[in-house]
Amino acid sequence: MVVLSIIVVVVAVLGILVWASASINSGVYVRAYCRDTTATEKVAYLTFDDGPHPVYTPAVLNALKKKNAKATFFLIGKNIAGNEDLVRRIKEDGHVIGCHSFTHENTFPLYFRHKMMNDFIKCAQTIEDVTGERPKLFRPPFGVTNPNIASCAKRLNFKVVGWSIRTFDTVTDEDDVVLDRIKSQLEPGCIILLHDRFLRSGQLVDKVLSLLDLEGYRYDLPLPVDNIYK
Repeated sequence: MVVLSIIVVVVAVLGILVWASASINSGVYVRAYCRDTTATEKVAYLTFDDGPHPVYTPAVLNALKKKNAKATFFLIGKNIAGNEDLVRRIKEDGHVIGCHSFTHENTFPLYFRHKMMNDFIKCAQTIEDVTGERPKLFRPPFGVTNPNIASCAKRLNFKVVGWSIRTFDTVTDEDDVVLDRIKSQLEPGCIILLHDRFLRSGQLVDKVLSLLDLEGYRYDLPLPVDNIYK
């Protein structure tokens, strides 16, 4: 009976730890900005992960520009080489740029602290070298957090950003499924997670903006960098 009780406790603790790491809005390891809880009007914040992509990111930027929409792009540092002009365009178009790690390897959450810190710094420096501005925001790969990620973000004065609407556009090619998921979770100050690395990314953005128009939401603002957890 005692052994069974111990097993139950261990399983429960492990479950909590997994949830704390996998759920970026858990707040266990790091305070992540997942929604503007002070928003009183219908405003939605668009965010894109995994760029820049030489073909698909421009399609997304074109779609945004048509509607004067603003967004926040969380870039993978290693993708910047050869796409410097594209990164500069993101900034010149009035969007915010944040870090999404340099490597975005599957093992990133398992990095030792020193290796993870170097990754943080390399990504931030690569972005700064191109734009002349050091990024202030960080979105961890896969939305996974842990003590090492929390420590590195704090030491480098990064504000960690999550999301309130995960579209799962990476696991379905049916735009209607993505749109239904967004529509069902819309609320003032919501942060929408999208990606700019797919052939259909540009057309999906067109549809998302049309949906936001129908629902009466603004999308002309990037994330309020200087007012996040001020």
